[in-house]
Amino acid sequence: MAFSKARMNTRLPPEVNRTLYVRNLPFNITADEMYDIFGKFGAIRQIRLGNAKETRGTSYVVYEDIYDAKTAVDHLSGFNVANRYLIVLYYQQAKLGKKGDQKKKDDDLRKFQEKFGVDGSETPR
Repeated sequence: MAFSKARMNTRLPPEVNRTLYVRNLPFNITADEMYDIFGKFGAIRQIRLGNAKETRGTSYVVYEDIYDAKTAVDHLSGFNVANRYLIVLYYQQAKLGKKGDQKKKDDDLRKFQEKFGVDGSETPR
């Protein structure tokens, strides 16, 4: 009981949340293996493995408790799995949105180049 009371009074940084983003996973890792690795740190609500070409080697792990997620990040960042060192980060929606914004900017630039007949490889003199 004293341990849980101390946990409740601990102030966490704002980026800490229950959802983790895991990179650099072996492509052939299974969900059961992920549960074995991440389940040691607390109850897991969900694991989503990337299976598309762009998302292979990545995963989202959602814990029931934010403190379990923090413990997992602290212990599993740099953990070696099949000769690959895991990169375990807190999921941040704002950073994901920025990537989408960049894609939109690239699309807009491509449309602009097509409209004015410029390919972007020439430099002004």
